Amino acid sequence: MCKELGVSHAAYYKWLHREVPGQELENQRIAELIREYDDRFGHILGYRRMTLWINHFNGTDYRVKRIHRIMKAIGVHAIIRAKRKQYQSSTPEAVAENTLKRDFHADKPNEKWTTDITEFKIPEVNKKLYLSAILDLYDRSPVAYVLSNRNDNALVFKTFDKAIAENPDATPLFHSDRGFQYTSKVFKMKLQKQGMEQSMSRVGHCIDNGPTEGFWGIIKTEMYCMYDITDEETLRKAIEDYMNFYSNERPQERFGGKTPAQVRKEAMLTDAPMDYPIPENKRIQKYKAKWAA
Repeated sequence: MCKELGVSHAAYYKWLHREVPGQELENQRIAELIREYDDRFGHILGYRRMTLWINHFNGTDYRVKRIHRIMKAIGVHAIIRAKRKQYQSSTPEAVAENTLKRDFHADKPNEKWTTDITEFKIPEVNKKLYLSAILDLYDRSPVAYVLSNRNDNALVFKTFDKAIAENPDATPLFHSDRGFQYTSKVFKMKLQKQGMEQSMSRVGHCIDNGPTEGFWGIIKTEMYCMYDITDEETLRKAIEDYMNFYSNERPQERFGGKTPAQVRKEAMLTDAPMDYPIPENKRIQKYKAKWAA
């Protein structure tokens, strides 16, 4: 081996019996943590979240560049799924203006809610499972969610009623797309009864409901990696487990390493909730400058 590599025997044995530097030993320990977290969480962690989670769970302060360098060296990376979108046209009964206007920052809980429905294909059968959820833009936590085999008014109404049962005094700005459930007169009456103002995305502008669309992407990217799904029962269980994981066990960089549930709980106990500004995204800013009306 030394002959093929052009290394002398003396140099090889000097390297073999050398004292390993402390930084190299620490890098080896970091590499072990990276492999452990990558396996435990189903390969969903990119280098930024890997850094956040290692620091959060181990009380360390490693830099992003260091974790990124080690992940590249050992061949660990997040699995990214390309998202496909499908749209269905509908004739609305009652349409609201886009009052939210992509202002996704909220100063306190129950100030702004967004909602949508997404679908999951049930393995082995030609059927679908629908997930309806309402997100609070302050902490990005699911205020309520409901699973159903039917994408109908009942699914949306049940989700809304569940959210109000948990937050009876809430009167947030309520934003959605222009799906037939949200444009129905019955749903509009529900909002008015609760004292909520309705806001809707413009036609063909899915970014108007960006946080909810992003939430669906997170679920579908991470959940399928973390859980073994074989039929409707295991799919339902995986979604329910992931919703709990997202709220209570998934720390986020924007919240300083706190989970959405921690942020919400802290805010509910004070009259002056902590502000969590949305980091500027240059790519989104460039997109807005070019395409936003």
